[in-house]
Amino acid sequence: MIKLGRITMHRFTEALEPFGIRPRHVAALIELRDRGELTQQSLCGQLHLDPTNLVAILNELEQRGYATRRRDPEDRRRHLVEVSRKGIAVIEKVSEVMDGVEEDLLDGLEPAEREQLEGLLTSIWERSGGYEAWSQVATDADDKAA
Repeated sequence: MIKLGRITMHRFTEALEPFGIRPRHVAALIELRDRGELTQQSLCGQLHLDPTNLVAILNELEQRGYATRRRDPEDRRRHLVEVSRKGIAVIEKVSEVMDGVEEDLLDGLEPAEREQLEGLLTSIWERSGGYEAWSQVATDADDKAA
């Protein structure tokens, strides 16, 4: 599973390279598109990222014009983050590329096999603790790095 995860991430990263964007950028942009404007802290929680890592991602997104950050007028200590029109446009472009990578990875599987695979992976995800376990693993890794 680790090897397949690395292969998958490598293929997504490689496919996104011509757009100057990485999978982590796409994940943040999609979250902002789907949820609307969020506080930086809220986005951090949704993506299960360490705040320092999120700041680096947001800096890169802002430099490219894909997202904007501003102080929250109700609490100047917080930042509000939203996806820009340019960010929406890049999501649309890279979505096709990412769908192509997924299609290549699943090539040769019949629709019923794909459905079965999705069900099995979902089952493994849920039995392993899902987002709660994923969040804990990320927190543990950040604690060890510090």
